[in-house]
Amino acid sequence: MDSIVVVSEERAPLIDSYSQRCDGARGGGALEFDGEMLPESQRCPPTPPATSVVHPARLSQPNQRLASLDVFRGLTVAFMILVDDAGGAFPAINHAPWFGVTIADFVMPSFLFSVGVSIALVCRKATNKIVTTRKVLMRTIKLFFLGVLLQGGYFHGRNHWTYGVDIDRIRWLGVLQRIAIGYFLVAMSEIWLASNHPVHSPMSFMRKYYSQWVVVSLLSVIYIGLLLGLYVPNWEFEVSSSNSTLSMSNFGHQIETVYCGLRGNLSPPCNAVGFIDRLLLGEKHLYQNPVYKRTKDCSINSPDYGPLPPNSPGWCLAPFDPEGILSSVMATVTCFAGLQFGHVIVHIKSHLKRVLIWSVSSVMLVLFAYFVAILGMPLSKPLYTLSYMFLTAGGSAIALSLIYYLVDVKHIRKPTLLFQWMGMNALIVYVLAACELFPIALQGFYWKKPSNNLVNLSESFLQTILHSKKWGTLAFVFVEILFWCLASGFLDMKGIYFKL
Repeated sequence: MDSIVVVSEERAPLIDSYSQRCDGARGGGALEFDGEMLPESQRCPPTPPATSVVHPARLSQPNQRLASLDVFRGLTVAFMILVDDAGGAFPAINHAPWFGVTIADFVMPSFLFSVGVSIALVCRKATNKIVTTRKVLMRTIKLFFLGVLLQGGYFHGRNHWTYGVDIDRIRWLGVLQRIAIGYFLVAMSEIWLASNHPVHSPMSFMRKYYSQWVVVSLLSVIYIGLLLGLYVPNWEFEVSSSNSTLSMSNFGHQIETVYCGLRGNLSPPCNAVGFIDRLLLGEKHLYQNPVYKRTKDCSINSPDYGPLPPNSPGWCLAPFDPEGILSSVMATVTCFAGLQFGHVIVHIKSHLKRVLIWSVSSVMLVLFAYFVAILGMPLSKPLYTLSYMFLTAGGSAIALSLIYYLVDVKHIRKPTLLFQWMGMNALIVYVLAACELFPIALQGFYWKKPSNNLVNLSESFLQTILHSKKWGTLAFVFVEILFWCLASGFLDMKGIYFKL
């Protein structure tokens, strides 16, 4: 984290400062109400006479935040904690081994979708493109290298008592790095490609943002072209001899050969996504415990991790990065989808019209997903296929539409307040909880032996009470989520927000 912001935070307010915009209009400046949430009668009250006395509280109106976006972001972080910490006990809420989707597979796209919505709300206020570009570039760099620090192998996770990483094997890509890539490309398109055309009809909306749709089309064509057209040759990887069944030994390691020689193959060993990562990053710098180790080919406990079955293929031990280069190209399109949904907030003033447009668009995205799947491109998170992108973007949009209607339209906020708090400090919660920095620090305090630390004892206590290891684990995760919601609420009450 680069800084701690107290009281004020550079977030995505739904509208600009009410009083400042009204004053600007009266001073002869252009007055815009894009994204205004207030009724017409409340937008600019008449200027009081100079002799009148006005209570200070009436001179200003608070920024009206898009609370539903905070709730959506908080729910996404909560689901990530649930999936990461309870997915091992409940494979049904873990990621799909290769093809198909589970609830866990909607988490990463939801992050990207919310980033796109936020960019639409924030970048519309930018007045100096050069300065804004510089800020976006610096934030991208900081976010990327924070991801390398957290997911590059330096921290070894809970129940490990060491830290540090061999630079020769550092993992370069991960969740935050993917978000950084999407954020940069989408923010640049919003700053430099959105035209100055006023929006007063669906056609004018398309004219204003048509360049962004060209970028989306180009990214999609590049992805599909490489995924289906790139030739994947035979390849080799190094595996510890204790895990290998194979051939050529070399100082305690063996060389495994994977036979491909194919185009357009979407299976774990021979797809273009993995080939590009091995070619440009090197297999030592990829994720070493890929999700396809949970497939039936690679685990007798599928869909969970487990021992290799008899006569398992050699590629079961090969690395694969689920946040690789080519898959991040299509992941960026999810961020663009969120951007366009954010544009609806900016240009449409009616709550019901916003919800209607979002709902229709969401259903269309889901229908496109199944249409593409029928044509032969299955749902796959590791590959981030086009069908998966459509489905998860549509699902994220449906969820945001529902939350927006309940929270920002009907003002039903008490049931979602915990997640709103978490969403307002999503970055610090992700770093400390989802990346396990907080439990790693806590387990350093133990009684007589390292396994008797506060984290393990708390989880074991709940497992004992519930007479079930997996249900005790689930209860522990729910307590963990509640803890971070309340911690975020405390930070909000103190006006403290963490940002890059």
